[in-house]
Amino acid sequence: MAPLVYIMAILGCGDDGAACTRERIAPASYTSVAECRAAMPAMLARNTDLSYPVVSASCERGDAQIVERLPVSPQRSG
Repeated sequence: MAPLVYIMAILGCGDDGAACTRERIAPASYTSVAECRAAMPAMLARNTDLSYPVVSASCERGDAQIVERLPVSPQRSG
């Protein structure tokens, strides 16, 4: 059985925060919903280019197929 992972969906919403549309999936996966939620502020700060009055995020259960398709970000040295 594959391990459970979470992905973060970046959402574009109307003025009232309703009627949100999934615009992209963040290029990372998380081992718990708490880890995903902790990463939300930084990930939202990197996604301010969306043309919506409200940009939000949602942590969702993912599977191996989704995680395999996520873009690979370069490893930081240090």
